[in-house]
Amino acid sequence: MSLRLYNSLTRQVEAFEPLDPACPTMYLCGPTVYNYVHIGNARGPVVFGVLAALLRRRHGALRYARNITDVDDKINAAAAGQGVPISAITDRFAAAYRQDMAALGVDPPDIEPEATAHIPQIVAMIQRLVEAGHAYAAEGHVLFSVASFPGYGRLSRRDPEEMLAGARVDVAPYKRDPGDFVLWKPSTGDLPGWDSPWGRGRPGWHIECSAMAAAHLGDTIDIHAGGIDLQFPHHENEIAQSQCAHGGAPFARVWLHNGMLNFGGAKMSKSLGNIEKVHDLVREHPPEALRYALLSAHYRQPLDWSDALIEQSVRTLDRLYGTLRDLAGVDAAAVIPDALEAALDDDLNTPLALAEVARIAGEARKATGAGDRARLKGELLGAGLALGLLQQAPKEWLQRTGLQLHFADGAQGGATLAGSESKPIEEYVAERIAERATAKKARDFARADAIRDQLAAEGILLEDTPQGVRWKRG
Repeated sequence: MSLRLYNSLTRQVEAFEPLDPACPTMYLCGPTVYNYVHIGNARGPVVFGVLAALLRRRHGALRYARNITDVDDKINAAAAGQGVPISAITDRFAAAYRQDMAALGVDPPDIEPEATAHIPQIVAMIQRLVEAGHAYAAEGHVLFSVASFPGYGRLSRRDPEEMLAGARVDVAPYKRDPGDFVLWKPSTGDLPGWDSPWGRGRPGWHIECSAMAAAHLGDTIDIHAGGIDLQFPHHENEIAQSQCAHGGAPFARVWLHNGMLNFGGAKMSKSLGNIEKVHDLVREHPPEALRYALLSAHYRQPLDWSDALIEQSVRTLDRLYGTLRDLAGVDAAAVIPDALEAALDDDLNTPLALAEVARIAGEARKATGAGDRARLKGELLGAGLALGLLQQAPKEWLQRTGLQLHFADGAQGGATLAGSESKPIEEYVAERIAERATAKKARDFARADAIRDQLAAEGILLEDTPQGVRWKRG
């Protein structure tokens, strides 16, 4: 099998060949921790987490870093507003981020570097850039000279005018060129700061990732991933400063960018106020359904986020867990199917992978032979393992979503149902199913259908399966 990925730098799908086949390297831009992240910020960790698992299977090891930005003007503002040190803000929301990602089934990275723990590395990289003529000091700031790097703009394919418009920076009088960006900025006494050759200050956002990636993954990394909104200026600036600091060595060999989430027809963003926070969503919906929804579209395409998408994902997982519930008595070990691996090898084609999951489940529901049922259950579990799905006990999922399935012969004590004459639900439904079976045996199909319809009106849905009739509360 050969993994092929769309490289944003070359605009081509390329065969992935790591520098060290025994241990590829990957860096994902992580959160700035001043608040809870929105669901759009979770798409990268979910999708590229699937890639990380694939790389581990394929190569046996991986060095995967996802950073934490814990010094930033927004963090400073939040800390000042509450009268607390920035660590009180960053520690709280970094912990919440880890908790929310775990709820979505996102495994932690191998390395989670924090900007404030890498100030010496950041200062050292800036010093190299100044000494090489790629950066200059001005009024307590240090700025990168965009004109010193001829390759600037290659990633985003923007002309100078577009890049300046997209930079969203004030044109300060101390800049040699309006497009030059800040590597180091001065800090007043009321702001966090560190000593440096240019005075007390703090790093600019872009330099942090370059320094942390180099510190943990080397001068050149195999894969750099992040949202498409970071392509310019953040990733463009990372390339410029890293390549210049490392004597022209490429910063990242493959660039991966996930598409944005749209909500209500507009890009989900804090500035528009149309965000849904992961912290809230994982408490309002089954987190696995949120993960399924994030995988339902190809990672490079926009994803329309809605309550309907979540509900559809819940229903799909109901069917899949229902299939595993039917196979509860079948012993099987998880085996990742070749067809699913092939889908992921095709530039992380998760929609095709999910279609393969549905196909396997469909075959499993029809299978009657013991060998086929064991094989298909193993493939279903393996497919789920590769995607971070179907790892719960079916009973846990079905109870959680209020759709616990029951077989007609599995009577259990419990609550009563309106219209059941105060009998336990299980006993009442079992009697109606038996009555329906008698009607079908007598070829009184109208009566059988009437019983099904009556139960449906009472909120009880019947399903005929090869293993017998089962029911659930709708």
